[in-house]
Amino acid sequence: MIIANNVNKSFGKLQVLKDVSVNCEEGECIALIGPNGSGKTTFIKCLLGMVVPDSGFITFKGSNIIHDWQYRKHIGYMPQIGRYPDNMTMAQLFEMMKDIRKQKNNIDEELIYAFGLDKLMQKRMRTLSGGTRQKVSAALAFLFNPGVLILDEPTEGLDPVSIEELLQTLVAAPANGTSVFFSSHQLSEVERIADDILMIDRGSAVLDMSLEQIRENYRRISFGFSTAAPRLESILGIEKVRSDGRQIVILASSNADAIAQLGRERGAVDINVSPVSLREIFLETVRERNKQDQQTHLEREDALV
Repeated sequence: MIIANNVNKSFGKLQVLKDVSVNCEEGECIALIGPNGSGKTTFIKCLLGMVVPDSGFITFKGSNIIHDWQYRKHIGYMPQIGRYPDNMTMAQLFEMMKDIRKQKNNIDEELIYAFGLDKLMQKRMRTLSGGTRQKVSAALAFLFNPGVLILDEPTEGLDPVSIEELLQTLVAAPANGTSVFFSSHQLSEVERIADDILMIDRGSAVLDMSLEQIRENYRRISFGFSTAAPRLESILGIEKVRSDGRQIVILASSNADAIAQLGRERGAVDINVSPVSLREIFLETVRERNKQDQQTHLEREDALV
């Protein structure tokens, strides 16, 4: 339904997105994760046509979005921070959005009632707490029964009860054919509702895989040796190796059986293979890239001396 292919974007000398791609099909839920400043919000704004890529292209139902802004009427968008007219009441805001969209029927007000917003309709927007504004943003995203939901940090600032209401609604959406693309730092929520994971760091995609594949393939493999741990050659699937005295710990993205066999051949007396959580993968990936960047920076400084 939405395809982004090799999207690049720079602001001045800072390249924010580097060949980022995604394919979100009908009824699919994709989570966009990454550290702060990695380019997540910029990528979301590219999908919405709010930021124009320098290169690459984005299509919606086969049509390039740069020539057809009408595609936005099929999208429900929840920004990271919703900004609304201060003097407008909540009721006026919802009516204004219905007038703008020219849609009075086929309205989904489930979240309005689930969040208790129906009791606050005469409140002016300037009087609302940040969490209540976030509820308004979520309710607006779902209001017009969109075919695609694009949500930027949707649970940020919500209380636990409201988070649960929103997550249940998101879990049900793909079953009705709605595509969901959302960013989040709450990896436990990501693991609960996402079908696929797109992780970006420093503007580049570093992981693009279904959650099912991650659960099947990623493993932490620990080797214990009776003497000092040997140096292991790199083989397919090894992402990171940490050696400490008589122990080696490997983060593997695939090929766990072959890696375990390698440890046996090198004399490991204790072998443990265990699943890896998305949080662990996130931390290890980002830390390794930070380490590589620091090493590159030091090498450049040495070359200048």
